[in-house]
Amino acid sequence: MNRILVVLTSHNQLGDTGRPTGFWLEELAAPYYVFKDAGAEITLASPKGGQPPLDPKSDDPGAQTEATRRFKADSAANAALAATARLDSLSAGDFDAVFYPGGHGPLWDLVDNKVSIQLIEDFWATNKIVSAVCHAPIALVNAHDENGEHIVKGREVTGFTNSEEEAVGLTKVVPLLVEDTMIARGAKYSKADDWQPYTCQDGNLITGQNPASSEAVATLVLAALDQRP
Repeated sequence: MNRILVVLTSHNQLGDTGRPTGFWLEELAAPYYVFKDAGAEITLASPKGGQPPLDPKSDDPGAQTEATRRFKADSAANAALAATARLDSLSAGDFDAVFYPGGHGPLWDLVDNKVSIQLIEDFWATNKIVSAVCHAPIALVNAHDENGEHIVKGREVTGFTNSEEEAVGLTKVVPLLVEDTMIARGAKYSKADDWQPYTCQDGNLITGQNPASSEAVATLVLAALDQRP
């Protein structure tokens, strides 16, 4: 049985706007059921543990999908979400892959979280799958490989685009732009048109551009796990 760690943000404030943020529901729900329906064992975690904040915009009627509706009706899934493990209580050795769902929260609390970075480096050093979607690839930009290089350097990646950030009106609010930061780290960043599903896989590194890409990222994670020797 594959054991997959899903790391959510604990950050709930959208900069200085006074508005709430958090994780994006579809980016948790769609991969959750891709993993669950394939028989994987899923552990939900966050920096602070407990209930992570949901971006209320991802709860809007227009943002709902089959997976989000299934998740909201799933009492076991909601109980697991309400009791996420604290990130510092976990070890990469207990899992086969790590997946980071997006939402704007990770831009604040996962980009420079030492525990998260160490966890990513531990997964990477042991040839395990490291994956993220939308804003969450920002969690990867400060992780290094055994040679001290950024793990994204020279590798094919994607993530929420500058134009998508502009479209949601938050370019001046966010502390970092995913696209610009990836490029600054030397990543081979690529993208599709705004809001179109798009993924990149470079060995054990799997990333998706936006909410519409989350299910495809999870499917690639499972395929990569199946291909292990």
